[in-house]
Amino acid sequence: MDSSSPARNGSPARGRSTSPRPLGPRDDDDDDDASIMDNLPDTRNLQAFGRKVTATAGHLIGADGVSQHYQNALGELHRELRRPMLQRSVFSFAQATPRELVRSRISVPEIQQRALSYLPDDLLANIPEDNNAYSLFQGFQASLPEEPTIQRRHGRHNSRGQRLIGEATEEDDPRLPTSMAKLKNQKHSMSHRLEMMGVRKHMCAAEIHEINNKIANLNTMRKMVVDRLAGLEAEEAEIEQELLEVDNKIEDLQEELEDAAALAPKSPDTPTTASQEEGSGDFMSESIYQKLPSPKAKRRRNMRRISMPILHEHLEPGSKIRELPAHEDTITALDFDAPWGTLVTAALDDTVRVWDLNAGRCIGMLEGHLSSVRCLQVEENVVATGSMDASIRLWDLSKAEYAPSDNRINKGGEEDEDDGLTFENSEDAPPPPPPTIMQDCPLFALESHVDEVTALHFRGDTLVSGSADKTLRQWDLVKGRCVQTLDVLWAAAQANATDTTSGQWRPTGRVADASADFVGALQVFDAALACGTADGMVRLWDLRSGQVHRSLVGHTGPVTALQFDDVHIVTGSMDRSIRIWDLRTGSIYDAYAYDHPVASMMFDARRIVAAAGEDVVKVYDKTDGRHWNCGPGVGADDDATALSIIERVRIKEGYMVEGRKNGTVGVWSC
Repeated sequence: MDSSSPARNGSPARGRSTSPRPLGPRDDDDDDDASIMDNLPDTRNLQAFGRKVTATAGHLIGADGVSQHYQNALGELHRELRRPMLQRSVFSFAQATPRELVRSRISVPEIQQRALSYLPDDLLANIPEDNNAYSLFQGFQASLPEEPTIQRRHGRHNSRGQRLIGEATEEDDPRLPTSMAKLKNQKHSMSHRLEMMGVRKHMCAAEIHEINNKIANLNTMRKMVVDRLAGLEAEEAEIEQELLEVDNKIEDLQEELEDAAALAPKSPDTPTTASQEEGSGDFMSESIYQKLPSPKAKRRRNMRRISMPILHEHLEPGSKIRELPAHEDTITALDFDAPWGTLVTAALDDTVRVWDLNAGRCIGMLEGHLSSVRCLQVEENVVATGSMDASIRLWDLSKAEYAPSDNRINKGGEEDEDDGLTFENSEDAPPPPPPTIMQDCPLFALESHVDEVTALHFRGDTLVSGSADKTLRQWDLVKGRCVQTLDVLWAAAQANATDTTSGQWRPTGRVADASADFVGALQVFDAALACGTADGMVRLWDLRSGQVHRSLVGHTGPVTALQFDDVHIVTGSMDRSIRIWDLRTGSIYDAYAYDHPVASMMFDARRIVAAAGEDVVKVYDKTDGRHWNCGPGVGADDDATALSIIERVRIKEGYMVEGRKNGTVGVWSC
């Protein structure tokens, strides 16, 4: 039978048609579509989608030369679908569809079409939301240059906007005046431009929404990686603790073997070692040489991180790492050796506590001063403390033996339920630490000042201290004695007699503030010494000659903090200002003020942090000149009474520690 002849029932033979079916509408299809539309609960979205498809298809199919190509494409598709093998595959797949789809009123051809257009779930998950008010064609049209689009609709124009001769538009009417035709063309042009601008605005908003989604996804991924880094560092700390325990066992066993060898009987011919001869000398065993830690002997029995943690560098600036209820009174001094290392705090409760920042636990107390400690410094294993009892004491933390349970890191990276002072039986008040934990730490005391020590700084074997007795003293830590005394009043008088512009004790007759420390801050480097005093002067001393090399005049209140590097010196004062000086010229490089006096200040490679009488730390970013706040008061209400004023602050490598008036210590990423 011929393929083009109809079958006996009047329908064309299945699988043998070589031409596409006519595209005209059929009554059966209209009835099916109407029944489907009636079953839908809400057809507004479908109607909007139909309008967008109609607009796009109308532009594409209605173009010249496209209609015939569309007809040929449909014919090829019909021929492929009438192949027996493909039909059997489609029917077998349609029988495996869900029961609710089979039992529905959808026709069999619709089921076959859905089976052919199946997409996997991973592709469906990436389909964007259909909330676009404009069709794809409209978006493409808006992305084209504007002038060619206007020319296609309203005729070509020259550079002045005038229509070229011989060109006519569909709005042209010979019965209308020329001015009316121009106004109508201008109206249509502006309407088109306004429509395209709306499309472009919608495209920009959609792009911004997509970028925001990408940023949110990246932030989520970053948080996951930061959490993984925290877990790795916690596991790393546990391994280092286990390694420390093994080293301690090896050291203890070695000492037992040496003791056993020393108790063994020796023959008269056994030579005596140099160490035994040195130990037999009474003078050397009592000298200061025996007490100073040797630079070569760096092995400690306490917890010292081998690898440097870097978690704080990847946290958001201003993130709180932990909070420690350290003391029961105002924090007077604090310092730490390295991020996540050892912290030493002092307060008006007459206690000095040592903390393991990595575990967030107190690991001991330094006992020996008769009054509160006003200043301290931590440098590797050595701690220097200056007290109101006019003495300076040095401590060697490498001789402390810490209990393993006191510095064990939690696996979850958080503190234990007992987030207190981590002493045994600590409930209401912190009891003293275990009696043997810090008993070997004291090295020696330096006692030459006659009034309280308010500032100190040491580097290498040289320590310089400032006291309320209006003197600065230089100490030799190897010999353990004072080698030079600098009288600040005498130096000021000498400078006043020789120079009337600098170095004087305020020619206006203004006296120093009696409530402030006479020596507010100092720093030493080799033979250079910088000192800030209560008269607002910053004096640069030469320790080789004992003379003032230069005086920096600018502050109008007592200097409370200072720090210098190779180029600049930064000072903070009770005149509520921080000044940055150029050491090469002695002039002010930059200055900025706060609302309250500056009590403490420090800077690292990027930021300057200051405690200025508020419940937040004032941060100044030197790279971009931005000021921002960090601390417990950020985001709190102005009338919050639970917050406390920050008295002391220290920062190293973006790791900041602050001490408050209520005795609490906070650790932040800055």
